[in-house]
Amino acid sequence: MSEIPREQITGLVLAGGRGSRMGGLDKGLQNLLGVPLAMHALLRLGPQVGELMVNANRNLGAYESMGAPVWPDVLPDYPGPLAGFLTGLEHCATPYLATVPCDSPLFPTDLVARLAARLDAEDAEIAMAATREDGELRLQPVFCLMRATVMESLVRFTTGGRRKIDAWTATLRQVAVEFDDAQAFVNANTLAELRQLQQ
Repeated sequence: MSEIPREQITGLVLAGGRGSRMGGLDKGLQNLLGVPLAMHALLRLGPQVGELMVNANRNLGAYESMGAPVWPDVLPDYPGPLAGFLTGLEHCATPYLATVPCDSPLFPTDLVARLAARLDAEDAEIAMAATREDGELRLQPVFCLMRATVMESLVRFTTGGRRKIDAWTATLRQVAVEFDDAQAFVNANTLAELRQLQQ
């Protein structure tokens, strides 16, 4: 598939959000089939990468007990996924960083390999998953693989107070990687959605 060995990729589970649509609960710690959502993500991402880490801002001990290093946002006030990306890049010792959110436990088991193949083939700086909805290709930008060298660009972008993920990725050489199964990217933003996933 890819010329990028998985040992060169660090995997990051994004669990740093406020969980506002879940009534302020820490999403990554909500149980799905008796296992915290973030643990599902770590178990699924682990075989796809060389190293693992978690970005979380609360209950750090609970996340640390899952066995991966845990890093809080380097930016204040829960500014969103780009803060998680930046935190991951600051602690990434490999040439590549792959990210997944903590609330989508069904993401593809070949996610990173497929992103890596396209990133490599097209000499892109970031590869993002995409799915079709009503015939339109829709990016899933928090499921991505980026070169660690994009850190400088992200620092400049966020220092300017900007937080929109697609506005930043638009400044990079990017590639969308289409996945057929949109259900694989379903996330549990609310307790009702989490209950649906349980079924």
